[in-house]
Amino acid sequence: MSDRLLSVPTVAGLLDVSRRTVYRFVASGELSIVDLRTGAERSRVRIPSADVEALIKRRTVGSPKHRAA
Repeated sequence: MSDRLLSVPTVAGLLDVSRRTVYRFVASGELSIVDLRTGAERSRVRIPSADVEALIKRRTVGSPKHRAA
């Protein structure tokens, strides 16, 4: 298995956004989660690294062409 599972704080750090923004990406369907809940305690969610890479590719825009002076 080559796809790593990343924590929400790790994804937030990689994208330079808040944890809240990561959860917004999840809510909008741009990122999927793996729920590792083991009981009644808080849910432990992880995000596949491939999803983070795909999000970056989808949101990458080309630089404007340089205009000749």
